[in-house]
Amino acid sequence: MEDSHPHKHNFLSRDDEKDHMIRRVGVISDTHIPHFKGLPEAIWQHFAGVELIVHAGDLSILQVIAELETIAPVIAVQGNVEREEVILKLPIKRKITVGYCRIGIVHILGDAAHYARNARREFPDAHVVIFGHSHVPYNQQHEGQLLFNPGSATDRRRQPACSIGMLSIDDDARSVQAEIIQL
Repeated sequence: MEDSHPHKHNFLSRDDEKDHMIRRVGVISDTHIPHFKGLPEAIWQHFAGVELIVHAGDLSILQVIAELETIAPVIAVQGNVEREEVILKLPIKRKITVGYCRIGIVHILGDAAHYARNARREFPDAHVVIFGHSHVPYNQQHEGQLLFNPGSATDRRRQPACSIGMLSIDDDARSVQAEIIQL
């Protein structure tokens, strides 16, 4: 009889909701600190509550990781404009898993005409490939693989604004959505 108690049922419903939560992963690239004075303040607001931050390279100094770690754990790769301390500490590419989602991370994915081919070659079983380098945001599916470049958080170059990104991973639906966030 106790199994049908309404409070217990509600408790199970809350558990079910918790099991189906969306995992949020902040994505940032091409911060180029100290060439640029610092990370934009808006990052703390946009990344509040994420479970992980991925930095896709060209951070330039390790202090960027320390600052981002005040928000959430950070996974990073080196870019092509790094000080020696970054080159000695970070790999060129890496693979991680967040929930069900396999993610490949690399700074340079080649030119845009070959993104899909290069991503599949570098990370054949990844659901998502995160990259940077171009400072041009990119958010497209290619044959079931999401390719995602958040743009640059500090150097918009020819873009209308600087930008970062957000991945929303739904383990229950086995789906991932990516969003470019203009700063």
